[in-house]
Amino acid sequence: MKKFLVRLFVVLGVIYLMTVVLALVIVAGRKGHVPSKTILEADLQHPLVEDIPDTPTSKVMLSDRATVRDVIDAIDRAVDDNRVAGMVAKIGAVPMGMAQVQEIRDAVMRFRAKKKFAVAFAETFGEFGPGNGAYYLATAFDQINLQPSGDVGLTGLMLESPFIKGTLDKLGMKFHGDHRYEYKNALNLFTETKYTPAHKEAMTALMNSWFNQIRDGICQAREISPEQFMALIDRGPFLGKEAVDAKLVDGLAYRDEVYDQLKKKAGDGAEFLYLNKYLDRAGRPHQKGKTVALVYGVGGVSRGKSDYDPVQGSMTMGSDTVAGAIRAAAQDKDVKAILFRVDSPGGSYVASDAIWREVVRARKAGKPVIVSMGDLAGSGGYFVAMAADKIVAQPGTITASIGVLGGKILTSGFWNKVGLSWDEVHDGANADMWTGTHDYTPAEWKRFEDWLDRVYVDFTGKVAEGRNLPKDKVLQIAKGRIWSGQDAKNLGLVDELGGFDTALKLAKKAAGIPENEDVKLVMFPHRKNFVESLLQREGPDNSEREGASAALAGMLKALQPVARGLRALGLDPAVAGKKDQGDDVLRMPAVEAGR
Repeated sequence: MKKFLVRLFVVLGVIYLMTVVLALVIVAGRKGHVPSKTILEADLQHPLVEDIPDTPTSKVMLSDRATVRDVIDAIDRAVDDNRVAGMVAKIGAVPMGMAQVQEIRDAVMRFRAKKKFAVAFAETFGEFGPGNGAYYLATAFDQINLQPSGDVGLTGLMLESPFIKGTLDKLGMKFHGDHRYEYKNALNLFTETKYTPAHKEAMTALMNSWFNQIRDGICQAREISPEQFMALIDRGPFLGKEAVDAKLVDGLAYRDEVYDQLKKKAGDGAEFLYLNKYLDRAGRPHQKGKTVALVYGVGGVSRGKSDYDPVQGSMTMGSDTVAGAIRAAAQDKDVKAILFRVDSPGGSYVASDAIWREVVRARKAGKPVIVSMGDLAGSGGYFVAMAADKIVAQPGTITASIGVLGGKILTSGFWNKVGLSWDEVHDGANADMWTGTHDYTPAEWKRFEDWLDRVYVDFTGKVAEGRNLPKDKVLQIAKGRIWSGQDAKNLGLVDELGGFDTALKLAKKAAGIPENEDVKLVMFPHRKNFVESLLQREGPDNSEREGASAALAGMLKALQPVARGLRALGLDPAVAGKKDQGDDVLRMPAVEAGR
């Protein structure tokens, strides 16, 4: 009996092992199968993220989100793939910034340059809302189809900003702080009821730059004059038939009609394949050759590790993670250059400086550093980039904001209204400097102003050094002012306009790698693969934890709008848990675009 049981378990073990091997073979076979006539199918209606931090929370919350690199890599991989005949993309109310839109437009243009068709389909470009950004993206395609019931909300741009001074007044609260200098306008949220002249000037310049970029792109793609474009803008929005007559779209058709036409165009046996599945099966580009390190710096700059806040729905660029990644890449003998992708509104001065230092050290170690900017790389987001060999930004990137701010909300009036009183004891003349229940003393305010000056002098000095600009010029274009990528290039704050592909070309050139030679892009820090994730599971109840995590993810997503509202009012509960009040001194305000 004992021998029988042993043999039985051996047989069962062999069967189990064969089953696992067979399953792996099947999965591998499916992964590698790309139909001989493939039409790529892209859904560009959903927001993209730059990076997904290597944490359990972010992987649960962002499991359904594609990265910008995913989309770009899939399109670029298909450029020279003879199995791919063309591409169709569904476009709607695109929740992307200008730079992301331009990055995808550039990739579609590269795809079309290989004589492959690219067709855009939209149910509508703005249903009772603006559709400028979505339509701008669609014009990169050689054909635009609109559902018969759809509209084209081409109505022009509007940027708007909230101001809560009146709200604070009603609550009995007041903000006391300062900035360097007049264009560093994040504090205006708390201190003003409308734009100051400097704030309005900066916002108008950004809006005009974006508008001109959209105008030029649409005019070139649709072969219309700037004068015609302005006339169309003033007539918008356009109902379906009006959009066809105005030559804004090529035809009215439902999704099934568009897809039927494309299958005929591609030929017998053509199959549709989602962009993410194609990338998974065909493999990413840049997987062989000399090594170029890819480091992400995404979200508000903070000390510690990079992370994802599931309540706010926001990323954190942790100085420990990013500085460590650059340091590791610089020390790796196989790495020939570092591509540093930055998408950040800024944050902590100290954390930004720690990352800046590692960029400087990497260059001294002989490793060129090329920065590629996403939608936003301002204030601390510019600080971490300014020492790079080259900086690449899209024309629509928001960047610079070279300045500093700080302060605190005085809350005594609010507590009096609700009947809550405070008392305290302290040692040290300035021990109460950071509390919201007391204003600054004259001595504390003097110290605070000295600190702002110190940071501003350091920031502008490092810009002048890193960008090889006269200090006087830096002082003229700094003052906390934001610039579009296009304007920043004209001012010498950015070297080239473009995206991932442009930055990678510059990285190869800086490393002495021939332009026609491929490279291997390796992410730093190392991301866990599937086997490593399995090995890190913590016991038999792991599946239950995953189920609970999915349920929690849904609840946290529902809370995100509430959390953002509280933050806008200066009532973010997470602030209470911060180590200090310096996390936002090099931070930009959000730019709300009616696009």
